[in-house]
Amino acid sequence: MSENKVALVTGAGLGIGKAIAERLAKDGFAVAINDVNPATAEASVEVLQASGATATVAPADVSNRDQVFAMVEKTVADLGRLDVMVSNAGIVQVDPILAITEEAFDRLYAINVKGVLWCAQAAAQQMIKQGDGGKIINAASSAAHSSHAVLGTYGSSKFCVRALTQVMAQEFAAHGITVNAYCPGIVDTGMWDTIDSRAAEVLNIPKGAMKQKALEGIVLGRLQTPEDVANFVSFLASADSDYITGQNMLTDGGMVMI
Repeated sequence: MSENKVALVTGAGLGIGKAIAERLAKDGFAVAINDVNPATAEASVEVLQASGATATVAPADVSNRDQVFAMVEKTVADLGRLDVMVSNAGIVQVDPILAITEEAFDRLYAINVKGVLWCAQAAAQQMIKQGDGGKIINAASSAAHSSHAVLGTYGSSKFCVRALTQVMAQEFAAHGITVNAYCPGIVDTGMWDTIDSRAAEVLNIPKGAMKQKALEGIVLGRLQTPEDVANFVSFLASADSDYITGQNMLTDGGMVMI
């Protein structure tokens, strides 16, 4: 990989996004770190810089289109260009269908769907300007292939990401830009602890029961780590994936098979 390749990772202050940023830095990318929390973004950048990587903070709330375009502009100003956009930022809600509110629905879609769209628009605009292609990598989920009770808003938002990924791949191919999505399963992060705790309340089950049930459905027999996801994103960001586009690929330990 050329040493001047630049990746921008959203939601990279913690969890999966942080692991992706660290792996891409290890692969030789200069990395722009985005997170809605400035403190965690700065901390991630410090970790990368301490390892010898080139890194910068690219602040934005991904639900805000103007901020997203400014985020890409700052990345280019600081690092020179943009080759890989990883739209990782996302949130989850755990509610039965009858309990979903308009406010909660709008907030989740603003981040999980609009955020992916704005990031793709801003990244593609820059990549087209550069004239030598690029890679857009979106965060979907195993719930985008087989959704679950009390995860209706989350699952439906990830189905939207699947559709957007396919359309983006078709529209951007002429510019040498590939677009794919990674679909993790049960990743052992704070987000899944939140899902499990909230599911216990909503479904009136013991805390830990939802995670345990999910674990029993993973054929590899263990929960996924952020590094598992980062390894796959590394492949999607590399030249090895140059002939792959429009795909929403499961990386869930065999929990969902299609």
